[in-house]
Amino acid sequence: MSLGSKPFDVKRAALAATVGNMLEFYDFITYSFFAIQIGHTFFPTGSEYGSLMLSLATFGAGFVTRPIGGVVLGIYSDRIGRRPAMLLSFALMGAAILTITFTPSYTTIGIAAPIIVIAARMVQGFALGGEVGPTTAYLIEIAPIEHRALVVAWQPASQEIAATAGALVGVILSKTMAPEMLDAYGWRVAFLIGAVCLPFGVWMRKTLPETIPQAEAGSAAKESTGHFSQARRHTGLIALALMVLASGTISTYVTQYMTTYAQNTLHVSSTLAFAVSLVSNAIQFAGALVGGWLADRLGRKPVMIWPQLATLLLTYPVFLWIVHAPGALSLLVGFGLLSVIGSLPFTAFYATFTEALPQNIRGGVFATVYAVAIASFGGTAQLVVTWLLHVTGDPLAPAWYLLLAAIVGLVAMSLMPETAPVKQRERRI
Repeated sequence: MSLGSKPFDVKRAALAATVGNMLEFYDFITYSFFAIQIGHTFFPTGSEYGSLMLSLATFGAGFVTRPIGGVVLGIYSDRIGRRPAMLLSFALMGAAILTITFTPSYTTIGIAAPIIVIAARMVQGFALGGEVGPTTAYLIEIAPIEHRALVVAWQPASQEIAATAGALVGVILSKTMAPEMLDAYGWRVAFLIGAVCLPFGVWMRKTLPETIPQAEAGSAAKESTGHFSQARRHTGLIALALMVLASGTISTYVTQYMTTYAQNTLHVSSTLAFAVSLVSNAIQFAGALVGGWLADRLGRKPVMIWPQLATLLLTYPVFLWIVHAPGALSLLVGFGLLSVIGSLPFTAFYATFTEALPQNIRGGVFATVYAVAIASFGGTAQLVVTWLLHVTGDPLAPAWYLLLAAIVGLVAMSLMPETAPVKQRERRI
């Protein structure tokens, strides 16, 4: 394949784009795996609940700046190019993760410690808000038309690789370190592993060919208001996308919370808790790719709707089993089942939403919608679940929250347009 006049290797470009995406999400997600230990380090209080809530609130602070990053870096990618936007996002994420890794504890520098960590989380949020839109747009633009969903699948799949790597690091550290060592510096080791990989990500992204021709980028830059006026023409599509992403992000971040849930609510060992996240995320990686493969062959909508309906029907029974018989079998099999089914629809959605947007607003609109949905629902998901568990005392509280999210997602998915080339060919025939 060629991009413009130069020979072009789709696999290599997709790898370079998603390696950077994976490293950024590793750094961002790892925080949630070590929320308890980070709470002890930077937010010591008189109660375990108070410390955890402050830690999770700081995790949520990273979502506040995600819409800003989505708007700024997303539009930047449409006007200047995908590669410069992805490089800038990556550099900001690297600076933030190094700051968190090396910030002294509250007992060492007092109130300055949580202030620094909150500021770094906000920089992380800005960077990640501007990461997803340009990367997804880039993947759809380099993909052969018949394999668009599968190529775009590497966007959510790279996130699952990141989450799996974070969970694996958590399993190893919790297995080899005493709890007090994990509190003192074990969580810093997990962050440092991601930081060490940052130069590799920068080098990979510098090699990417650009998908926005310089002439088009230059003309787009002159249209100071064109981006927003064009986006308004797609208000209905954007509203549906917000609903789907709200559903997906609640599911994702409640799933990431299962490490804390398994320890605090079900009282299983930290090793088993991290193992659940490891298995769940590994399965979601496979599900994302299978979802992309199916969406290219069967169409986008069937792959969105039927697995989402199955998720809606299975969530409560699975949680009921886990709560009444907490252990390796119920946790690994139960969450594994929900993970694989729940991961199928969202690859098809990524392809649908990206295909339905014009190229000259694709990066900005996708980044902004994604960031707004995740800031509103992802940043609050773990706080809401922790609060529900605390005030109700019902260990099934996460299931009710997930069921509500699944219903919203199913309704929106059923109203999304069908953009799969295979379905468009069928209509023409």
